[in-house]
Amino acid sequence: MTRVIFDCDPGIDDTYALIYLAAANHAGELELDCVTTTAGNVEAEQCAQNAAFVLAQCGLTTVPIAAGVPGPLEVELTTTPETHGETGLGYITAPQRHVDTDWDLLWIDAIERGTEDLHLIVTGPMTNLAAFARLHPQHFHALRHITAMGGAVNYPGNTTPTAEWNFWVDPHAAAEVFNIARTPITLCPLNATEQMLLEPRRLQGVVDKLGQAPIAANLAEITRFYFEFHQEVGEGYRAQIHDLLTVLIALDKVESTVCLTTLDVEPTSALLRGTVAADLRGMWEREPNARVVEQADVAGAWAEFERACEIHAQFAAGDAGLAAGYHRKAED
Repeated sequence: MTRVIFDCDPGIDDTYALIYLAAANHAGELELDCVTTTAGNVEAEQCAQNAAFVLAQCGLTTVPIAAGVPGPLEVELTTTPETHGETGLGYITAPQRHVDTDWDLLWIDAIERGTEDLHLIVTGPMTNLAAFARLHPQHFHALRHITAMGGAVNYPGNTTPTAEWNFWVDPHAAAEVFNIARTPITLCPLNATEQMLLEPRRLQGVVDKLGQAPIAANLAEITRFYFEFHQEVGEGYRAQIHDLLTVLIALDKVESTVCLTTLDVEPTSALLRGTVAADLRGMWEREPNARVVEQADVAGAWAEFERACEIHAQFAAGDAGLAAGYHRKAED
């Protein structure tokens, strides 16, 4: 069975990814081994509290959750309350709870169970991944499937003219990971993820499909903040759900096209911090370290997410036959 380590920084679009992963776990389509958090949209500890709240609202309380490294490798932490709200979930605040910090031990436990079907999905800055490579290089190189959301490849940035937020927050981590990767990392850059647009009408449909699942009562208020942010920056009253698309691509739930290439991330330049340089013509004569997603089936992605919402509704309604039924539906 597919197993997942989800390293995230919830974060509104991370919330949608967590909803999907919880549904797939309920339906027996994958096993969510653990959720770890990195400092990005908000501090790592707050991200862990947010992740625990979202999973609990999705009826999943048994997944280990731990906060990761509290800040970037070499630069000061910058968070984004103007985008995701003061505590990361828009107009909703997760209840306070104890947060574990043994994140790397959770990764080791998952890796030692086998890596053939283990997927590490990173939707925040790459801080934890880089730190893990430093602390546990043998376990890092055992990972066979790594997918990350980040970067802008020959595409405008969303934080500077050339840099995407995750890579800008911890550029040293991103640069380090790609420099030492022995297996190409699947990268979902802004080029692809900005196409995953959510608008109010679709949000209402998602909430309706969630039925009596507790997350349905909060999702609109979580998302409304994100809609308002996008409107304020001239993108319209809608939102880009980067992290959900990244998860669906990582799990092969949607069709996508990729380019195998070698890339570097600029960590030190004040003007180009977090900028991706991709050797699309093979001029560096280096082994490829990235599978860059160029485009994805966004309509198919939303259909798959809506199916996950129906899974939550059935579980909330106490339908014991759900897992087999929806698993069959996913395979059809």
